[in-house]
Amino acid sequence: MSGEFLIRQLTDDDWDAVVALEHDAYAADGLSEGRESLQSRALGSPGTCFVLEQHGAVRGYLLSLPYPPLRCPDLAEAEETAFESGNLHVHDLVIAEELRGREIAEEFMRYLQARAAELEFEQISMVAVRGTDILLRLLGYRANREVAVPASYGRRAVYMSMPVH
Repeated sequence: MSGEFLIRQLTDDDWDAVVALEHDAYAADGLSEGRESLQSRALGSPGTCFVLEQHGAVRGYLLSLPYPPLRCPDLAEAEETAFESGNLHVHDLVIAEELRGREIAEEFMRYLQARAAELEFEQISMVAVRGTDILLRLLGYRANREVAVPASYGRRAVYMSMPVH
């Protein structure tokens, strides 16, 4: 990733920017969760939630949390339980629209994989929405089509996972 970007841990001061990015990315598809649900995902694992900063502004974020394998949070409900798990679930990754297509998401995911290895997670999982399963396959994720994904993710959602190397 170029020197103009910094990946750092999410802080309380970042939530307004995160909520705005999430709304811009998902509201038109009916997938927007809102602040309370987003914050609930980060409460149980603040050390695995990050923002992408460019010139001091938050331009992307990644929320991940330990979650039982082959399961995922329901977008319609806030998270009430923090799980102990060897599976790190990427709940959400959003990059500002004007930065998409520059391989920034791929770099962000590689950063997460390195961090997951440092934290001794065994696997990373994610639900691909709106056709992002193509990108995740290129990054080494495998579709787990046997996993029932909550309807709140939309009809084309696919649960995917990969081992942490």
